[in-house]
Amino acid sequence: MTDWQDFSDVLKDLQFDDAPAGGALVIYQDGEEVVNTAVGQALPGQSWSDTTLSVNFSIGKGVMATLVAILVSRALLDYDVPIARYWAQFGVNGKQNITLRHVLTHTSGLFNITTLTQSLDDLLDWRAMGELVASMAIDTPRGQEMHGYASAYSALVSGWVLGHVVERVTNLSLQEALDEYLAVPLGIQGQLYYGAPSDKVGQVAKPVRYFDGAPSAKRKPTLKPDTPLMLGTLASLPVSPLWQNALGDTSIGTASVNKLYFDTSKMNLANYKNALMPNGRDGVEYHHPDVLQAIIPAANGISTARALATIYAMHANGGKWQGDTLITPEVMRGLRVIRVDGFDAVMPANMLWRTGFHRLFSLQNAPNAYGHMGYNGSVAFCDPDRKLAFAFIHNFDTTMLNDVRQFALSEMAIGLA
Repeated sequence: MTDWQDFSDVLKDLQFDDAPAGGALVIYQDGEEVVNTAVGQALPGQSWSDTTLSVNFSIGKGVMATLVAILVSRALLDYDVPIARYWAQFGVNGKQNITLRHVLTHTSGLFNITTLTQSLDDLLDWRAMGELVASMAIDTPRGQEMHGYASAYSALVSGWVLGHVVERVTNLSLQEALDEYLAVPLGIQGQLYYGAPSDKVGQVAKPVRYFDGAPSAKRKPTLKPDTPLMLGTLASLPVSPLWQNALGDTSIGTASVNKLYFDTSKMNLANYKNALMPNGRDGVEYHHPDVLQAIIPAANGISTARALATIYAMHANGGKWQGDTLITPEVMRGLRVIRVDGFDAVMPANMLWRTGFHRLFSLQNAPNAYGHMGYNGSVAFCDPDRKLAFAFIHNFDTTMLNDVRQFALSEMAIGLA
């Protein structure tokens, strides 16, 4: 019978043949740590651990949503008043009535980064991006009339909107606000950043292709064919019977399992590119030192597995941590309500958006679980019903659409809790 102790062996198995890359996994239940394990190297000669810093891409959106919830709990913000109330310059070009709730549920129409800039370098300038976002106009996703999309995932733009609002109402820099209102109360200061300090850049985990220095050319992760080792592992995991039952006569493999969670046949590639790529072609090299030090809150949040698990353990505990209330019960109840139920224009799924969080992608019964995954297939979430908090981060050279590690681990945790 599977137990919490089995996660160490499963995580090692999920390394497949991608060593020395690896990752870290931390799980809390009822506020107590039940899993803390790691495998592989984060950097040359440096093993992964629960306190390894890593770029976790859109996992940072859940961190930002948590910070906003704390500020709402303190009456510094209100989800449902126009953002222009806090940021006068923002209330132009059709944005006069857009609220934080609209942005956090990806229903604001502020998703198309190509309408702001076609330069990747511009993304590194926090102040300039704030000005561009303040003056931008709302946009309609491609295919909206035909498909009736319920939301349009704001992969990049949302972070600049929310981050600049946070700075205005706290009179602090975004990092200072993150530390004061979230990291310090949870005891995770130094493990949570929007923009790495210069002395931390060399400590951030990187894909193996960076181990010998910066790669000579940009390259997007691609779907590698399943090797015999991978197929054997995927067929013998604790979660394998669940997958096989859902697949029926189809064999277990990376592509077939991923299709259980994402319907890429419905992906609107034009919207996807508009949301993620300023020039419609190239992604951002997120592990470049200049990018690591930039503030791109929706995409380059840096954190440890321990920090993320702690944040979601606080969520699972109703907004309280070690006797302190960070998010009030009223705000927590509203945060957990599903606000959007329908297919997204950018992501190939119905995300079931809460206020800043999406559903847990699971084949099991976990209707109230929520969190946020990252572009590379990392994920952090909580399930309040199970009092469960989970964080898995890594440096495998993958994306959430061509890797199944997060699902193998999260399904195992849901089944055990």
